[in-house]
Amino acid sequence: MLSKNKIKLVTSLSYKKNRDETGLFVAEGFKLVEELSQVFHCEFIAYLSEKESEIANLQAQEKIPVSEDIMMKISSQKSPQGVLGVFKKNKIDEINNEIIKSQLCIALDDIQDPGNLGTIIRLADWFGIKHVFCSEYSADVYSTKVIQATMGAIARVNVHYVDLEKFLSSIKNIPVYGAFLDGENIYSEELSHNGIIVMGNEGNGISDKIARNVGVRLNIPSFSPDSTTTESLNVAVATAIICSEFRRRKIGK
Repeated sequence: MLSKNKIKLVTSLSYKKNRDETGLFVAEGFKLVEELSQVFHCEFIAYLSEKESEIANLQAQEKIPVSEDIMMKISSQKSPQGVLGVFKKNKIDEINNEIIKSQLCIALDDIQDPGNLGTIIRLADWFGIKHVFCSEYSADVYSTKVIQATMGAIARVNVHYVDLEKFLSSIKNIPVYGAFLDGENIYSEELSHNGIIVMGNEGNGISDKIARNVGVRLNIPSFSPDSTTTESLNVAVATAIICSEFRRRKIGK
C-alpha cells in the first residue's frame, strides 16, 4: 500500500522547487522505468497488480502495488500506464574543454517547451551526442513532461545547466555553430566533426548575448516555391535536420 506521505511526495514532484529540494523525479510507463532503473537509483515503483510480472526484475529499493484510484491520483497522465517510478537524480560531472574538443555537442538558449527539450535529448541520443548544455532559464530536464518526451534517452545523454554566455565565451579553439534565419545555407557550409550547435528559444531564436559567441551562423533553407511558406521550423525539427547534416558529412569523410 502506498502511504499518504508517498502519495504526497509523488504529487509534489510536479513542481521544480520540490524536485530540486528532494533530488527526486518521476517517470511513468514500464519501458521508461525499466531503462531509467538501469542508470538512476529508484526509490520506489508503484504499480497496478496486473503489472507485477512485468516489473519483477526491475531494480528498485521498494515495489508497491496500488489501486487504480491511487494510480490516477499520482499519475500526471490522463490514461496512466500502470507503472510509475520515483528516481534520484544523478550527479553530473563537470565537463572540460578537452572532452568537448573531440565531440559534437548541443547548446540550448532558453528552450521553454518541455516537449521540445525532451525531443532534442532524444535526438541527441539518436545522433550519438552525449552532452547537451542548457541555459539556466531553459525548461527543467527532470519535469515529468520532459522525462516522458526523452523516451529513455535521458539515461544516455548528460544534460548540463550553465550560464550559457559565460560557458560559450570560455571555450577556446572549438567551433560554435548557431541556427539563424539569416544564416548561411547549411548545405553549402563547411562543417566540422566536433563543436557546439546552438539552438535558440522557440519564439525569439538565439539571444544577442549568445549570438556574439557564435562563430558560424547556419540556416536551413526552404525549398517551397510558395512565398507564403512557413516562416520558421520548430526548434526540435530544426535540431534534427542540423544534427543529421553534421553526421552525414562525418560519414562522407
